[in-house]
Amino acid sequence: MKKDLSGNNDSLLHETNNAENASCSSKQMDRRKFVSLTATAAAAFTIVPRHVLGRGYIAPSDKITLAYIGTGTEGIREMLPMLQVPEIQIVAVCDPQKEARGYRDWGTTYLRDAIRKTLNDANWQPGGDGIIPGGRDCGQNIVNAYYSNQKDTGYKGCDAYEDVRELLNKGKDIDAVKIMTPDHLHGVLSIAAMKRGKHVMMHKPLSNRLLEGKKVIETARNSKVITHFLPWDSNGSMDQVIQWISAGAIGNLLEVHNWTNRPVWPQYANLPTDKPSVPQGFNWDLWLGPEAMRDYSPDYTNMVFRGWYDFGGGAMADMGHYSLWTVFNALKLTSPTMVQPYRSHVVDFNGSVPFRINNDFAFPYASMVRFKYPANGNRGPVDLCWYDGGMRPPTPIELMSAGKDLEQEGMMFVGDKGKILAGFNVQNPVILSGTLTDDKAGKSIGSTSGGNSELQPLKDFAAACKSGKQNPGSFAEAEYLTEAVNLYAVGLRTNKVLLYDAAQQKITNNDAANKYLSRAYRDGWNPDTI
Repeated sequence: MKKDLSGNNDSLLHETNNAENASCSSKQMDRRKFVSLTATAAAAFTIVPRHVLGRGYIAPSDKITLAYIGTGTEGIREMLPMLQVPEIQIVAVCDPQKEARGYRDWGTTYLRDAIRKTLNDANWQPGGDGIIPGGRDCGQNIVNAYYSNQKDTGYKGCDAYEDVRELLNKGKDIDAVKIMTPDHLHGVLSIAAMKRGKHVMMHKPLSNRLLEGKKVIETARNSKVITHFLPWDSNGSMDQVIQWISAGAIGNLLEVHNWTNRPVWPQYANLPTDKPSVPQGFNWDLWLGPEAMRDYSPDYTNMVFRGWYDFGGGAMADMGHYSLWTVFNALKLTSPTMVQPYRSHVVDFNGSVPFRINNDFAFPYASMVRFKYPANGNRGPVDLCWYDGGMRPPTPIELMSAGKDLEQEGMMFVGDKGKILAGFNVQNPVILSGTLTDDKAGKSIGSTSGGNSELQPLKDFAAACKSGKQNPGSFAEAEYLTEAVNLYAVGLRTNKVLLYDAAQQKITNNDAANKYLSRAYRDGWNPDTI
């Protein structure tokens, strides 16, 4: 699971280190120009074979220089394996929070212990309040400590920025960025990076607004940069399921059901009313970025940002990318024509009289959203049903007869003649009932997902940046999934059945809902001008 900006998911921006301008000054020649101009001259000198420098050695000039945007708990967690990839050199970190103060995580020492192991330092401490790591100082310290332990890297230190816009404008020699911020910053920052010619690796979602997500995809398609959307690396395989469906195992496919036990973070039925002081060293204005100003609350940040419509994308944006991307590809799902939301509600007292809270600011505790997809090619119309907050589809009679129930998370394919049940990421599929005969069964394909170490996708990204050849998992490939997760949010926010016209990118039966397809940008944060 992944992600916050100054919280558990990802973090953002960073303040300039005093050494930054000395090591990365505008007075210095751009690295690419320098390499180009000196290549011929360098050939006149003795070339030292790489095997003399050490096995696996990669010259600094051959590394992809990367800025790490977002050093919250999840940002730092995912930074640790990246440090171990010799093809990538982290040269800058960025986050609006300076020190490790007030962070939340899934355990108080999990991240600290992982950092200690990576740095081979049993005494490493996060600083700040001394509890959970996070913040740009922490990120910079980890990067410097790790690279300082390496030999022959040519490492000159990691810069730290508070404001991501300063980083993007000053970092002329940065090849790529990894964006690990809260959801509301993904779209704006990825567009800004791509417009400056930076390759982009980013966590889900592409954006928490539909039209902004479309702009991210359009920018990626019109750019020569490499993009990589991280959920791709965790998707399962649809090969076995598609083979069974094609062989007629469950007849005509009618429905796909996918359910998760998320949210596993606190949800809120009311807007924060307390007004605590902004933590020391935390730039609240920068954390808000494109979103409207409001009073600071710790209940907006860290891991809980994802539960607010303004800052997050809800449980489907958090987990659906890992399970459904492969389904969208295999079934050739495009744009839904209808979105039907069903959500839980909260009742409170107004004096002695109960009333139902009108909540259009936070995702519900539990929900089910049905998407209706039109026929495509040889496939007929399909309904996609997403469940979260403990909701699940009815237990199939085939399981009930065996005294079993559905797991907390899973996926099910329902046809007019049978059902296929699988794990959340389509793992270990089984035919619950159907008409598959031996002559149509074919050879079991098994799982084709996984098999790579957690470092391999990072190595592949670096190789793609060098070659200019896009790998699978680009931003553009996630267009229809991005559309779905954002329409999920709009459906829940309005609590109305929505009819969607993909050509117009518009809700046709509820004009008021269209305002949730985009956002009003604060000055300095419009993706067209940032």
